[in-house]
Amino acid sequence: MQYQFPHTIQNKHGEKLTFLRMEGQRVIVENFVQPNAGPPMHVHFFQDESLTVVSGKIGYQIHGQEPQYAGPGETLVFKRGIPHRFWSAGDNVLHCTGWVDPAGNLIFFLTNIYAAIERGKNHQPEMFDGSYLSWRYRREFDMTEIPSFVKKVIMPVTYFIGLLLGKYEKFKTAPQPI
Repeated sequence: MQYQFPHTIQNKHGEKLTFLRMEGQRVIVENFVQPNAGPPMHVHFFQDESLTVVSGKIGYQIHGQEPQYAGPGETLVFKRGIPHRFWSAGDNVLHCTGWVDPAGNLIFFLTNIYAAIERGKNHQPEMFDGSYLSWRYRREFDMTEIPSFVKKVIMPVTYFIGLLLGKYEKFKTAPQPI
């Protein structure tokens, strides 16, 4: 799937992410995160992620470890396969630059998850789109805070019902999972 750069996405939870350009397989990014906002604990199995704080204060946590903090000029690297989360830990908007390498399906996945969040209720992605994306790309990305029963039973059943109801026409050109 081809995107015009810069490509900006945002969600109602206070996250704005701009994919600036590709450098080989690496996507260069810039993000703005409102105070106390940020992605939940997640893992990308094939991508490394780096963020450098431009302004604000970032809180971050590796699964099973205590939260840590960094400020302007400091760089964090989240290695592939390691569950992590980050958030704006100060009173101001967190502004970071960084990269994800290799980008793989990240741009497609996040673009569509953010869109599903915008359409969803109760801080959750729209049910069918969220299930489609989470189930189809489950070997690439995982939201570790979603209960196992939901991931192993509810999502595949919802995904299948969505197939039967023709809910996924908009995804007919979706990239193949890695």
